[in-house]
Amino acid sequence: MDLMIGIGIGVVGGAVVAVIIQNVILKNRKEQIIKDAENEGESIKKDKIIQAKEKFLQLKENHEKTIKDRERKLQSAEDRTKNKEKTLSKKIEEVNRKEKGLDNQKKSLDDKIQTIELKQQELEKTQEKRVAELSKVSGMDPEEAKKVLMEALKDEARTDAMAHIKDIVDEAKLNANREAKKIIIQSIQRVAHEQAIENSVSVFNIDSDEVKGRIIGREGRNIRALEASTGVEIVVDDTPEAILLSCFDPVRREIARLAMHQLVSDGRIHPARIEEIVAKTKKNLDEEIAETGRRTCIDLGIHGLHPELTRMVGRMKYRSSYGQNLLQHSREVANICAVMAAELGLNVKLAKRAGLLHDIGKVPDEEPELPHAVLGMKLAEKFGEKPDVCNAIGAHHDEIEMNTLISPIVQVADAISGARPGARREIVESYIKRIKDLENLALAYDGVTKAYAIQAGRELRVLVESEKVSDLKADELSFAISQKIQTEMTYPGQVKVTLIREKRAVNYAK
Repeated sequence: MDLMIGIGIGVVGGAVVAVIIQNVILKNRKEQIIKDAENEGESIKKDKIIQAKEKFLQLKENHEKTIKDRERKLQSAEDRTKNKEKTLSKKIEEVNRKEKGLDNQKKSLDDKIQTIELKQQELEKTQEKRVAELSKVSGMDPEEAKKVLMEALKDEARTDAMAHIKDIVDEAKLNANREAKKIIIQSIQRVAHEQAIENSVSVFNIDSDEVKGRIIGREGRNIRALEASTGVEIVVDDTPEAILLSCFDPVRREIARLAMHQLVSDGRIHPARIEEIVAKTKKNLDEEIAETGRRTCIDLGIHGLHPELTRMVGRMKYRSSYGQNLLQHSREVANICAVMAAELGLNVKLAKRAGLLHDIGKVPDEEPELPHAVLGMKLAEKFGEKPDVCNAIGAHHDEIEMNTLISPIVQVADAISGARPGARREIVESYIKRIKDLENLALAYDGVTKAYAIQAGRELRVLVESEKVSDLKADELSFAISQKIQTEMTYPGQVKVTLIREKRAVNYAK
């Protein structure tokens, strides 16, 4: 029993001792942890203080730099402001000086104006006195005197003008011999007479001379209607069974020939029927032109051409270049280009296409003031042709720089086709250009609907709208056109300007 108690006490004492030892160990560990934490805190505190000081110094340095930059900018701004103030001061001084000068000039002008006004008042008084005296002497009031004076001035001006015209006429008579010699020399130099006739005259064959009377009509009304509708001069002379159609434009001649053929075949020839047949013939000819273009492209193996370009190719049939048919020339150039391109190993189709289209600038609907090569290039670009073809068209007369191998081929082929003996006549081209310029000159006037140059350019017939051009204005317009032709154009002999004003009233019974 005692042993058990002793063992229990020993166990309890051991436990107490263990607890005491553990408490001592924990206390020591706690003190160590606190000491380590204090040391670590001190270290962190010192690091933070050092970092704060460094950041403070950096911020201070940046702030000082900013302040210095601002001071420098302010100083610069202040210097500029001072300079501007100096400049403004100088300008203000200069303006003040000018204002003083202007004030002096104004005073001087005011004095002069006052002087002028006084003189003007004196002149008016003097004029009134003179008018009153003249009225007493002449027995007329001022208004009547003004009318008499104006009439006198008009008569004097008219007399002077007539005298001036007489001097001009006298001078023209003195120079008549010299001008006549000049005209004769120019006529002798036009050696291509037969070629000009071939390109400007067509012969319409008839079965008998009785048809001539029907074509002429009562008092010439049928032939006048034909000429007005087609713009072609119709020559009915003593030539048996033939009527001459004269016009520089082959399309107009063809329209007139086809229309006359249909009229003669039908038998009904009168102005209304003539206008109907001419309009129908124009439409049919347009279709034939389009078909000619398509057939030409098929013959040459050219595909994918824009319809408008195809129509222009067809129109070449009725155009000539220096007396050479333009369509035949273009076909020949296309074939030559194809052969040369094949020999050089280039694109044959592109070369043939460029050769066919190289002169389309000569057959546009409108003719702007551009070289035909440049105009043709612009048309080709407009209708989607390739750049190589466009460059070849524009460069075949060296208007633009060549940048493809096809361009020199087209230029050489064009020269080969046109250089054949007898292929071209320079005078025909200049003649056609002069005739076209003559018509365009008249069409530029307001109220002019049509203008036809006939008799090889010796007569210009101008058709005007009756609503816009009165009878009195018709005389003035005819005179103005003749004067413009005289001053702006060069031509042999004289040009007769015939202006036609016709009033029509059309209604329909339904």
